[in-house]
Amino acid sequence: MPTDQQNTPASMALNPVGVVRSPFKTPMLMADDSGLSLELRMEKVKEHHRQVKTGISELVIDKQWESLLDGVEGFSHLLILYWPHLMNPARRNLKKVHPMGRKELPEQGIFATCSPARPNPVLVTAVVLKERKGNILTVQGLEAVDGSPIIDIKPYSQSYMIIDSLKSPDWMEQIRSELDED
Repeated sequence: MPTDQQNTPASMALNPVGVVRSPFKTPMLMADDSGLSLELRMEKVKEHHRQVKTGISELVIDKQWESLLDGVEGFSHLLILYWPHLMNPARRNLKKVHPMGRKELPEQGIFATCSPARPNPVLVTAVVLKERKGNILTVQGLEAVDGSPIIDIKPYSQSYMIIDSLKSPDWMEQIRSELDED
């Protein structure tokens, strides 16, 4: 057996710790046979981006895991790892996509994008923690659609997550600047 496979588990199981309650009922991007298709035109994408930034969602954590939230109130931001449950499992075989389904942008390998169409579609979003009431977290800025299973929650910590001299490809910077312009 090759060395790189000796420590790889034969299988893994993820169990949700809760569910997202969100105003977003359908994903903005859907994967089709040719990659990702943008369901909305750019102006609609910008509006969706604005709605996500200001949108309020609830993270309903299973009661059995409520004590795992103790101390989370001390953080202003959290990382939410979730599963895109509406993603067609057949789309997890895509190797390359045009970012955000935009054919004018160069095709990229899935691991070079934030595409939900990936072998293990674990998505992550940094959110603002607005409030905790028992097993329910109220957050702002979560793109997950309603009903998305929550895989994990981590505190956002500058000491671990701030990167000096962050580099992104031109296409990613183009998307970021287009979404942030008003």
